[in-house]
Amino acid sequence: MNSEQKKVVVVDGDDASPEVMIPAVALLESMQLPITFERPLIGQAAIDATGVGFPEETKQAIDDSDCTFFGSTSGASTPALFYLRWGKQTYANVRPCQWTAGYNTPLANPQGIDFTIIRENLEDLYLGLEGDIEDLSGLNLVSPHARANLSDLGPGKYAIKAITQAGSERVIRYAFELARKRGRGKKVTLTCKYNMLSESDGFFRKIGNDIAKEYPDIEYDTYIIDDFLCRMITKPQLFDVIVMPNLYGDIMSDGAAGLLGGLGLAPSGCYGEHYAYFESAHGTAPDIAGQHIINPTATLLSAAMMLDYLGFGNEAAQLNAAIKQVYADGKVLTVDQGGNAKTYEFCDAVAKLL
Repeated sequence: MNSEQKKVVVVDGDDASPEVMIPAVALLESMQLPITFERPLIGQAAIDATGVGFPEETKQAIDDSDCTFFGSTSGASTPALFYLRWGKQTYANVRPCQWTAGYNTPLANPQGIDFTIIRENLEDLYLGLEGDIEDLSGLNLVSPHARANLSDLGPGKYAIKAITQAGSERVIRYAFELARKRGRGKKVTLTCKYNMLSESDGFFRKIGNDIAKEYPDIEYDTYIIDDFLCRMITKPQLFDVIVMPNLYGDIMSDGAAGLLGGLGLAPSGCYGEHYAYFESAHGTAPDIAGQHIINPTATLLSAAMMLDYLGFGNEAAQLNAAIKQVYADGKVLTVDQGGNAKTYEFCDAVAKLL
C-alpha cells in the first residue's frame, strides 16, 4: 500500500448526487487509507458565502490536490467541472464496461463483456464554437455533398468540429498503452465517421493507423461508428480497448452502460498528464432526489479507479471485489437493479465485505 499522504478534493454535486457521494466518501474513509478528503466551497454554497460559484480558494484546493472525486452536476458545480477538464487538461475519458454477475442486464448472454471506451475529452464539437450561419457569409464554404455554399442554405446555426494532431495522438497512444496494461485481449479498436468526414475523422483515423505501427504486439482495427455500434450490441465480447473522438465517445459509452444494465453501473476516470478526476457517468437524477435510491455502484467503481490512480492498487481490487460480491449475493440491490435497498444500505453492504 502507498504510505504517502494523499489529498482528494470532493465535489458532492447537485440534486440526488450528494445522496451517493456522502456515503461513498464515508466508505472510503472507513478503509483508513492515508487520504485526506477536502470539500471546498462550490456551487450555491460558494455563491452564498463569496458571491461566486467557483471561488479562487476552491481552484487552489484543486491545484493543491492529487485528484478530484466529482459528483454529478446540473449547473451549480459546472465551472469546477470545466476547470477539471480544460483547466487541468484531462484529455482521456476512460469508461470501463465490465459485466458482473447480478447486473440487471437486458442481454441474454452478457458473460465475458469486458472492454473500455476511451473518449477524447477536450476537443471535437465540445469546444462549443457555434454561431449563426449568416456570420459565415463572407467565407466560400461549399459543401461537396449539398453542392451549395453554406450561406446559401438560409438561416441556421453552425458548430465547428476540431480534430487536432496533438489531441488525437495523445489519446490514441493512451489507448494503446492501456491495452498493454490490461493484458486482456491486447487489442485497440478505433472508430469514427471517417467515410463521410474524411478530413476531420479521416485525420483521426490516419493518426491511429500511424501510431498502431509502433505497437506490433497490439491487434488493431477500425470501424465506421455506425458499424461499430452494431457490433458493440451484437458481439460486445470481441472488444478490448476502444478509442474515439469526443462526441462519439460520449454517446457510445452511455450505450455501453445500457448493455450492462444502466448508467448506475457506469464509472469513469478522466486522466491528464499530471492530474485526474473521477465521477460516475450518470446525471444528477433530480426526479429521485431526496429518496436515497440512486445506485451508488458507478460512484464506488469510480472510487476504485481513483484508488488505483493514487497508488492503492490492492485496496482498489478489494473494493471492486466487494462490489461484485454484493451483486452476486443479490440481497442488497437498488431499485434500478431489481431490489429495494437504499443507497446507503448498498454502501454499508460493500463496507462490511471490506
